[in-house]
Amino acid sequence: EETKMAVERNPGIALDMEWVTTPKVNLPALIRRCASHKTRRSVKNDHQTAWLLRAATCIDLTTLAGDDTQANVQRLCFKAKSAIQQDIMKDLELDHLKITTACVCVYPSRVAEAVKFLEGTGIAVASVAAGFPAGQTSMKQRLEEIEDAVKCGAGEIDIVITRAHVLQGNWVELYEETKAMRAACGEAHLKTIIATGELATMTNVYKASLVCMMAGADFVKTSTGKEGVNATFEVALAMIRAIRDYHERTGYKVGFKPAGGIRSAKDSLSWLALMKEELGDEWTSPHLFRLGASSLLIDIERQLYHRATGKYAAKHQFPM
Repeated sequence: EETKMAVERNPGIALDMEWVTTPKVNLPALIRRCASHKTRRSVKNDHQTAWLLRAATCIDLTTLAGDDTQANVQRLCFKAKSAIQQDIMKDLELDHLKITTACVCVYPSRVAEAVKFLEGTGIAVASVAAGFPAGQTSMKQRLEEIEDAVKCGAGEIDIVITRAHVLQGNWVELYEETKAMRAACGEAHLKTIIATGELATMTNVYKASLVCMMAGADFVKTSTGKEGVNATFEVALAMIRAIRDYHERTGYKVGFKPAGGIRSAKDSLSWLALMKEELGDEWTSPHLFRLGASSLLIDIERQLYHRATGKYAAKHQFPM
């Protein structure tokens, strides 16, 4: 909690069109940097255990399915409260640690249930909103959806931007839209999903991230998880460099959330390493880094089980 309070919330700044229109992403250099990152040797032994536990605390445990029920949400919340099975923690001699996920992310209609099941735990409830996943509803409806989710108790709101604004270079419209959504969130933190798989170029990814931060986003997020291409290191690096540039120029820290297709414990270590190298240790904690995932936690548990016992477990031994 002390760490969370230490980060001043990004209030946003006036739209700086000169800053927005000038950058160009060097695609070959970006691809080269990401290719070298993927081949580096991972952390091992006790260090790996510590990193995997950190990754677990950064997960936004998510269910966004058409067949979600109260029972699904209750089960997910129970898992969020006890992210790693206690027998594993005991075998690792770490049962004194209370490992929870960062938050539970659901549709607006399920927010009240999640809030009830997580009461008193300190675990946040996040809601997708603003016409998720396509963002093709009216602005009035999108803002009302955000306000309703906040009234139900959501402490974080994951909104989707209008991709057409980016593709057509309508940066003023994107800025005003995001600013209005930030206002609708009130005290709830705003995560802007820029849907990188639908933005055509890495330069667009960088610029969209920058404009959302100028409008007051607390986090920028790669994807809805519903696009053809979701969280890749290439789009992440473009977004992370935008976060770094924004912090260097304004002094405000903005979080980063990759989402979609992150399923293996090994991947989570690579994501943490990328954040550490590009932005520093503070961006490896849940107040500035999140992993949007559901099945990832199962693989993290399997790796920790192997570390504790020397044996590999089947996935069905770690039900979500």
